[in-house]
Amino acid sequence: MDVQIDRVKASILKHKSQKKALIAILQDIQAEHNYLPPDALRAVARSLGVPLIDVIGVATFYRAFSLKPRGRHIVTVCLGTACHIRGGPKILEEFERKLAVQPGETTPDGQFTLETVACLGCCAIGPVVVVDRDYHAHTTTRKVDGILKRYRKPGRPS
Repeated sequence: MDVQIDRVKASILKHKSQKKALIAILQDIQAEHNYLPPDALRAVARSLGVPLIDVIGVATFYRAFSLKPRGRHIVTVCLGTACHIRGGPKILEEFERKLAVQPGETTPDGQFTLETVACLGCCAIGPVVVVDRDYHAHTTTRKVDGILKRYRKPGRPS
């Protein structure tokens, strides 16, 4: 993936005067690339006059940031107690099988990244799967195909 340093610099200029500039800049970069490329992190550190290790520290502290490429769609399966006893692990297995990836991995076509979470805080509607920001309540293994089809780019294999 090609990092456009000009766009990184534009984000830096846009946020540089803000108190929390680093986080805002990293959010812009993450939104554009779906992760924080090393070249972009170095450019941010240089431009802000901050040690690179501090930039990486912020990037690794917040779960919203990723240092490795992520899929166009983030599939998060809840494995909290309520979701677990209602079939969360089986639902995760079905996503693993359909996507041919393990949690923390991205499909080779860059469409999906599979993740798990300890609790989403919406136990009453569990088991829950979140794709991007869309919550899928009362998920079953039979619903996995339909969920993936909703987000899969046309022309891609199922």
